[in-house]
Amino acid sequence: MPRNVVAPEDLPSKVREIENVWIELSDGVRLAARVWLPEEAETEAVPALLEYIPYRPRDGTAARDAENQPYLAAHGYACVRVDMRGNGESGGLMEDEYLPQEQDDALEVIEWIARQLWCSGAVGMWGKSWGGFNALQVAARRPPALKAIVTVYSTDDRYADDIHYKGGALLMENLGWASTMLAYSSRPPDPALVGDRWRERWLKRLKAMPLLVEKWLEHPLRDDYWRHGSVGVNYADIEVPVLAVGGWRDAYSNAVPRLVIGLPGAVRGIVGPWIHLYPHQALPEPSIGFLQECLRWWDHWLKDAPEDPLAAPLMRVYLETDCRPGARLTEQPGRWIGVDAWPPAGTRDQTWYLTHHKLATTAPTAATLRVCSPADTGTASGEFCSLWGGPDLPTDQREDDGRSLCFDSPALDEPLSVTGAPRLDLSITSATASAYLIARLCDVHPDGTSARVSYGVLNLCHTDDHTAGRALDPDKPLRVTLQLDDLAYTFGAGHRVRLAISNAYWPMLWPLPAAGSLSLATGKDCYLRLPVWDGTGAREIDFPPAESAPPWEVEELRPVSLERTVVQDHAAGHTRVEITEDFGQHRIAPHGLVAGERVREVYTVDPNDPLTARAEIDWTEELSRNDWSVRTHTRTLMRGDAEHFHIEAKLEAFEGEELAYEHKWQRKVKRVWN
Repeated sequence: MPRNVVAPEDLPSKVREIENVWIELSDGVRLAARVWLPEEAETEAVPALLEYIPYRPRDGTAARDAENQPYLAAHGYACVRVDMRGNGESGGLMEDEYLPQEQDDALEVIEWIARQLWCSGAVGMWGKSWGGFNALQVAARRPPALKAIVTVYSTDDRYADDIHYKGGALLMENLGWASTMLAYSSRPPDPALVGDRWRERWLKRLKAMPLLVEKWLEHPLRDDYWRHGSVGVNYADIEVPVLAVGGWRDAYSNAVPRLVIGLPGAVRGIVGPWIHLYPHQALPEPSIGFLQECLRWWDHWLKDAPEDPLAAPLMRVYLETDCRPGARLTEQPGRWIGVDAWPPAGTRDQTWYLTHHKLATTAPTAATLRVCSPADTGTASGEFCSLWGGPDLPTDQREDDGRSLCFDSPALDEPLSVTGAPRLDLSITSATASAYLIARLCDVHPDGTSARVSYGVLNLCHTDDHTAGRALDPDKPLRVTLQLDDLAYTFGAGHRVRLAISNAYWPMLWPLPAAGSLSLATGKDCYLRLPVWDGTGAREIDFPPAESAPPWEVEELRPVSLERTVVQDHAAGHTRVEITEDFGQHRIAPHGLVAGERVREVYTVDPNDPLTARAEIDWTEELSRNDWSVRTHTRTLMRGDAEHFHIEAKLEAFEGEELAYEHKWQRKVKRVWN
């Protein structure tokens, strides 16, 4: 549904924006904050809302800040948007994500906010992705002023459910996000705010820039590095009320069910059909009145408003119905339901046995089936996490299905609703000492179109909790259980349920060193369990339409363009996936800063040789105003041999057309169980 843009004169209060406020920390580092205050805060203290991320409010998040922050402020909140140390105008240096220093800084920021004359002493925290992560992490530290949080597209498990590893398998996004942060953090502070020392601070930041992918590769198992910041280690640490929001097409949808089940205090969950964008701005439709939901949450916990948000069902989820897949799906059919348990009451496991190319309701006779997927299996997967709404959602799966071992149900006589996490139980043998198991649950339309609705990944070398590794014995069957991602989806009558099994999934996963096969022993111990819902125990849900403040004032100087291509070059003997995203160039009206950025990602592999896998990611960041201009260019390249990952990276920073700083990295990291 279209978003309702609310004009400033139609909002309940006038809003005053403070472009920049310095928050001095105990170690002398100053963080930059942008503040929006409602008119009543001039004479009467109001609660405050903190969004704490490293993405630069003057240009990086300026578009969404313009729509979100004034809207919330106009409803009686002091909105504070703070950049982490080492980013934007904030001082200091950032060494990694989610470090204790990051949380310590947040505690000081919350204490500073609570002391301000315009603050009532009650603080809420909210954010998407990084901001959602640290809202949970800071809540676990229990600062006295923090009264409630809203966490969007985040996780309670930094190892198993972030952008580094999935099921213990190395995600390509591990390199992708490291490359993104290298580019993001390379940008300088704005001289209009920090003065003539901008260059000195910029060069200091550049010289300390970490190569994050190296550190992340050095931790291939669940260890203390990943346990830090994973609030699922002890949910009891979080006592404040939590509204957790996810999207079925987001990388972090599984965390919402775990949070609503695991957190001991007041908690509610919402999961829609969305990618990694705020639910009032996201695709595919329908969007919802997300900002109104936030206000309802905070009004109760920060203002003692009588309307109880806990009167809503424990989980409000979008039950999707079948539609054709598309790289840029704009609308998802379905309906909203509210349930007081997850999976919902009325959900029962339906067992499907794996037999020769079929899913059967009775156990087949014992047989051995084999799969040996080409290294380029997975080109229809889309991006692991669709961040910007580009053409990066899963497409028709038939080509990947053809490279997998597939099992189809009979055509369904009536619709089949699946709510929860499907589970796959197998007895499996690997021909090599290391192997991945990938399972996709697909909806096969009557015309043969195959749409991915859930999937799961397992590194077979890992123990059950991913804390240790083991080499596989090629002669020894391994009993495994693979849990697929949660979903709420209805297969239509006449459609078929397909389970597709492969041992490669590129470029989402980095290939293992050796190509090999997996052998499945079918019979009574080889089955798929689908959590099938009978439709009982749910309430129909209506959300208000999406609202926001007016969009940012901006002049487009270069348009946005997004492309994703897949080429099978038979002459060269490789498959190539190339993603080019130009986010455009814009002049931001309030302060005249011109900002632009572009990224190009290229992934190649020979289908017959996983050791040929190669990834190259190039970012360009541009900032200018009048006769001042800077540009950074970053390039990261990764390849692997049987023993090591090899990483090359380069950072170039230009002032005008002159090279101001250059740094190169060459690293190799030992491969361990990946």
